[in-house]
Amino acid sequence: MYTKEEIFKAVSTVKDPEVGFNLVEMGLIYDGICNEEGDVKVIMTLSTKACPLHQMIVQWVEEAVLRELPNAQNAEAEVVWEPAWNITMADEHVMKALSGN
Repeated sequence: MYTKEEIFKAVSTVKDPEVGFNLVEMGLIYDGICNEEGDVKVIMTLSTKACPLHQMIVQWVEEAVLRELPNAQNAEAEVVWEPAWNITMADEHVMKALSGN
């Protein structure tokens, strides 16, 4: 069984291909849950509903869980739109880089 922190660490290997920051530091990963059977669920969002890489990013997250957490049996990434993502959810260095400040 993995902790939320371990799941976030695994998912941090996935970078947003457009801006180059990982999904965790961008604040796009909301939660990580693992049950006793090793099924991992990642609750996440994307920066926009119109993201053309939606399915690909979801696949990358699921693959990262299975690759980085060797005892994970299944991985599911669920994309939610509430709360809606905004730049203030990102780490400070990401906010500065993306806002140009």
